[in-house]
Amino acid sequence: MKKILGLSIGGLKQKLLSLVIVIFLIMLVFVTILSVYKTRYLSSVVSSTNEVQQAALGEVSTGTLYDVLESSVTKNNTLQAYIADDMFEEIVTDVNTLQALAEGYFSHKGAYDPIPYYPPDPAMDGTITAQVLWDETVVDYGDSDYLEIAAHMSDIMIAMCESSGYMDNCYIGFEDGTSLCIDAMSANKYDEDGNLIYFPARVRPWYEEAVAEDGLVISGVIYDTFSGRSCVTCSAPIEVDGELIGVVGIDLFLDELEAYVDQSAGNVGFICIVNSDGQVIFAPEDNGLFEVEDQYVAYDLRESNNSDLAEFVTQALVMSTDLQLVNINGKEYYMAGSPIPTVGWTAISVVEKELTETPTNLMLEEYDRINTEARENYKEAQAKLMILSSILVGLIMIAGVIVTLILADRIVKPIESMTQDIIEGSNSGKLFEMKPIYNTNDEIEILAESFDDLSKKTKQYITEITQITKESERISTELTLATQIQASMLPHDFPPFPNRSEFDLYAVMDPAREVGGDFYDYYLIDDDHLALLVADVSGKGIPAALFMMISKTILQSCAMLGKSPAEVLDKTNQALCTNNLVEMFVTVWIGILEISTGKLLAANAGHEYPVLRRAGGKFEVFKDKHSLAVGAMDTTVYHEYELDLKKGDKLFIYTDGVPEATDADDNMFGSERMLNALNADPDADPETLLKSVKQAVSDFVKDAEQFDDLTMLGFEYHGK
Repeated sequence: MKKILGLSIGGLKQKLLSLVIVIFLIMLVFVTILSVYKTRYLSSVVSSTNEVQQAALGEVSTGTLYDVLESSVTKNNTLQAYIADDMFEEIVTDVNTLQALAEGYFSHKGAYDPIPYYPPDPAMDGTITAQVLWDETVVDYGDSDYLEIAAHMSDIMIAMCESSGYMDNCYIGFEDGTSLCIDAMSANKYDEDGNLIYFPARVRPWYEEAVAEDGLVISGVIYDTFSGRSCVTCSAPIEVDGELIGVVGIDLFLDELEAYVDQSAGNVGFICIVNSDGQVIFAPEDNGLFEVEDQYVAYDLRESNNSDLAEFVTQALVMSTDLQLVNINGKEYYMAGSPIPTVGWTAISVVEKELTETPTNLMLEEYDRINTEARENYKEAQAKLMILSSILVGLIMIAGVIVTLILADRIVKPIESMTQDIIEGSNSGKLFEMKPIYNTNDEIEILAESFDDLSKKTKQYITEITQITKESERISTELTLATQIQASMLPHDFPPFPNRSEFDLYAVMDPAREVGGDFYDYYLIDDDHLALLVADVSGKGIPAALFMMISKTILQSCAMLGKSPAEVLDKTNQALCTNNLVEMFVTVWIGILEISTGKLLAANAGHEYPVLRRAGGKFEVFKDKHSLAVGAMDTTVYHEYELDLKKGDKLFIYTDGVPEATDADDNMFGSERMLNALNADPDADPETLLKSVKQAVSDFVKDAEQFDDLTMLGFEYHGK
């Protein structure tokens, strides 16, 4: 043995010392290797967890954002197209009203005394007034035979302009070169020298097209003669006894539509309007995609070299589309289209796909940053832990090993549990939640809290989407209930009077939307009198359905009092005109049959002509005498007429949804096709006749969207 500094070295002590040193070195190497292994293992687990979580979050976030985008964009686009179409429909209704009113006045021009009419008065600028205009061929407008009759319409036309939400002007151009104009722009009818500007109405496109088409027409986007504002003109000819009197027209100014389109430009998308020729007529400036050009040189998108764009625009002009992905110039855009059927246009919402992915990308980048920071913090803490573990192993080997294992166990188990929860959530959809095992007061707890926060936000997104879906289902349920209520209001049991062999009847109403404004009715006033009725409320949807129920109730109540058809219409008109704030009206054909004799008293309030078939003959249109629709004017006088029905005679009463049913090319079914369908088997019973007409309409329109209610009533008189 050797003594060094008083210590005995060698022998058993040396062996023990060597053994301790060897054990110490082995333990130190073992701990070092174990620590390195666990560090790498934990880094691998964190990286794997990060990838799984990123994939899950990216998938959920992208799917959720797409669902929200599809719902919001398509609903908003459909709503805007509906609002625009409703605006055009109102103008069409107003033009039809003015046309019927004018033809009524000129049909009875001998009954009216002349009243004064004047040229524009600049002092009245800003006030809606009636103004006389003329072209260069007119020497003296006072010689016009038309103006003295048309002047009687001035107050009505002024009232229509003042009460309408869209109608700023209306006018009538006559064949003698004169015109009656209603607007609030008196001053701009004069030039800088104070001379009245000529108004050659007869050579205006709206005049010439209405005369050429012999019916109502809607122009493309044009510019008003006096104000220069962009507008669409709706016009219709005035004919009396086959003679062309003139053309009535209304300008629908597009300032609000153009302003809305400009304001739609946002950070990710915009709305544009495409006309029936596939040309972009309204789009925000500098939208980077579509350029608005003059319609004579503008490009038809349906002929674009980009087949996806051409196919989408072609589809959007005829039907509402889902959110579709279109590649233009190397960029992908989400697009949704909704037709504006009255004018044949479509509204298209455009959203750049790359910009919609920005929130998801930012969230994933932030998530990755948090994980990277957590890993760095973990590595730093692990390095310190290794130094401390080495010191503790040197001093207290056993305690150091135990402490090292415990600490390692504390670190690994939360990560393993976290990984398991994430994998389980990826497979089952279960959201990540905090557990007591994650409360480690270190970076692992921070990482778990980050996962928990992201999961709660995801749950909130899902809750909001679920709420939106429930609200949509609620509205759908209410509309379905409204459809059932309306259907129950109409008589639907056939044959309606099994014990009455003197007649046979059948009726049907097919609404264009969930609820409609058309209705039919029939009921026995007493044992020898049967009331027949078909009506059409202005407008569509729920407002029209409510007005329909009111009108039906009043008409039946008046008829059951034993009133004649004209008296029933008069009483109903008085009731509906009272406090008619919505200014809706209803066209009505009503007939009261004396069953024992076949004597039918009937009256027509602005409704379609009935179709009559005498026994052994063919169905023909019976042009009865019309009056104004019920609810339009409280001073309307209604006239009635008499038909003597014989055994085998048949009646077919319908609404304008039959002849005006339109195919995908905007061609109307028309009265001629309707008569052909009836005369294909004129001896058939009423139910078969109505089904034949309905089938003929369906074969004609094919896949085109039904834009108006379709209502028919067939009646056959058998006599005693």
